[in-house]
Amino acid sequence: MRFLADENFNGRVLRGIRREMPDVDIVRVQDTEIYQAADPKVLEWAAQQGRILLTHDVETMIGFANERIAAGLYVPGVIIARYSLSVGAIIADYAGCQRAV
Repeated sequence: MRFLADENFNGRVLRGIRREMPDVDIVRVQDTEIYQAADPKVLEWAAQQGRILLTHDVETMIGFANERIAAGLYVPGVIIARYSLSVGAIIADYAGCQRAV
């Protein structure tokens, strides 16, 4: 699995995931040409690259992903990690999902 971490995604979570799973393929939006792009562009880039989006943006990202799906456009996936979860819980959930694959 390949992932794209949204611009607002918690760096502590990313470091924890990489510590638990050093071979994970995660690219940060900040390290791409779409840095500071609008959400629809981020979703488009993730689809072009075949990357599942990791985000905390429950307010708008879900709506934009649903718009892409309704338009028949590809969405590899969106994983929403709510801010209300602890960093440790997000890391554990992610690592558990990866080990199950």
